[in-house]
Amino acid sequence: MRSKRLLKSVIFFLACSLLGYARAQAQHSPRYPTYKGLVMAGYQGWFNTPGDSAGRRWHHYEHRGVFKPGSCEIDLWPDVREYKKTYKTDFSYADGTPASVFSPYDESTVFLHFKWMKDYGIDGVFMQRFVAEIRNPSGKKHFNAVLDHAMGAAKKYDRAIAVMYDLSGMRPGEEQLVLGDLDELIKKYDLIKGKKSPTYLHHNGKPMIVIWGVGFNDHRAYGLKEVETLLDTMKAKGFSVMLGVPTYWRAQGQDAVKDEDLHRIIRKSDVIMPWFVGRYNGKSYDQFKGLVSEDVAWCKHNGVDYVPLAFPGFSWKNMNGPRSNAIPRERGSFFWRQVAGAKSAGAEMLYVAMFDEMNEGTSIFKCATTDHLPLNGDGTFVGIDSDLGSDYYLWLTGQAANWFHGKGSYGEEVPERKK
Repeated sequence: MRSKRLLKSVIFFLACSLLGYARAQAQHSPRYPTYKGLVMAGYQGWFNTPGDSAGRRWHHYEHRGVFKPGSCEIDLWPDVREYKKTYKTDFSYADGTPASVFSPYDESTVFLHFKWMKDYGIDGVFMQRFVAEIRNPSGKKHFNAVLDHAMGAAKKYDRAIAVMYDLSGMRPGEEQLVLGDLDELIKKYDLIKGKKSPTYLHHNGKPMIVIWGVGFNDHRAYGLKEVETLLDTMKAKGFSVMLGVPTYWRAQGQDAVKDEDLHRIIRKSDVIMPWFVGRYNGKSYDQFKGLVSEDVAWCKHNGVDYVPLAFPGFSWKNMNGPRSNAIPRERGSFFWRQVAGAKSAGAEMLYVAMFDEMNEGTSIFKCATTDHLPLNGDGTFVGIDSDLGSDYYLWLTGQAANWFHGKGSYGEEVPERKK
C-alpha cells in the first residue's frame, strides 16, 4: 500500500514538473519566431503638435517652423475621425470646418494604429529610432514615449514589433550612443528573454534589431567601420540583425558605396532590406523588378535572408516644392505590382514603406480622400481616391499579408474589394 502511494506521489511530482517545464518553455517561445511569411511596415512616429505635452510644438508637420496654409511638410492629410485626441490646425475644409491632426505622443493614437494593423491583418511594424533624434533629450523623450505606447499596443493587439535604428545624421563615435540606448531598451523591455515583450519579432532564433543606412554613397559622416561595430556588438548581445542597404548594394552602383567591405559586412548579417522608395514608378517598374530576382539569388548563395520593399506611391511637393517628382498610386495598381513582383522573385517576406509617412506620401494608414481635403493656399494635398476609401491601402496591405501567409488566391491583378 505504502509503495503504491509512493509511486503515485512520484508520478504526480513528475507530471507537475513536466507541466511546469512545458509552461516555462511556452512562455519563452516567441509569438513571432521568424520574419519569414510576414508583411511588416515601417512606423515613423515622429509627428508632434503644440499641446501634446512633448514640448516640441509642430514637428514634421511644419515647413521651416510654420504650419498653416501654404506652409507645411506633409502631402497626405490624416483621416482623424477615429482618434480619441486630435489637435486643431490653421487649415480648414471648403465649408470652413477646422482641420485637425494627431500626435503619436498620445498613447491612444498609437493604440489605434495597432488596432488598425490587427483589423486589416498587417503583421506588425518596425519602430524607427532616429540617431539624430535620440541624441537630444527632447527627441529621446518623444521616441521613448512612442516606443512605450507601441510595445503596449503590440502586446494588446498581438502584432509583431521590432526596433529599427536609422543612422541618418549619425556622427563617428555615436555608434556607442546607439549601443548605450539599446542596452536601455534591453533592460526596460527584456528584449533578449522576451518576458515583457512577448510579440517582439525574432529571426534565426534571436530577437531582431535593424540598422538602417548601411553603405549609402550620399556623403554620410559615418561609414562601414561604425556599422560593423554596431553589427558585431548587437550580434554578441544576442540579436539577429537586419541591415537597411541601398537599392544597388549588390553591383555597388548609383546609390551605393564602391567598397568590397559592404558585401563582407552584409554576409555577417541575418537579413538585408534594400531601400526602393523613389527608384522607379509605374512605367519603369517592369524594367526594375528583375533586380529583385538577382538580389534573392545572391542572398541565397551567401546565406543571407532577403526582404524586398513595396511602397504605395510617393509625393513630397509640400516639403520640396511643386516641381518635385511624384509617383502616382494608380489606384493601388503600382503597389500591388511590387507585391506580385516580390512573390514571383521568390521573396519570403515583405517590408512596406511606410505606415504613417505623410511627408513623402508613402503612408498606408487612413488618410483623407480627394473629396475631403483641407485647403492649402497655393499648394495642394494628395488624397486617396474617394471611391476607394481612406482605409484602402490598409486593406490592400492586409491582402498582401494573406498572400505571404499562403492564404487566398492572388496574382498580378489587384484584388477586388467586396463592398
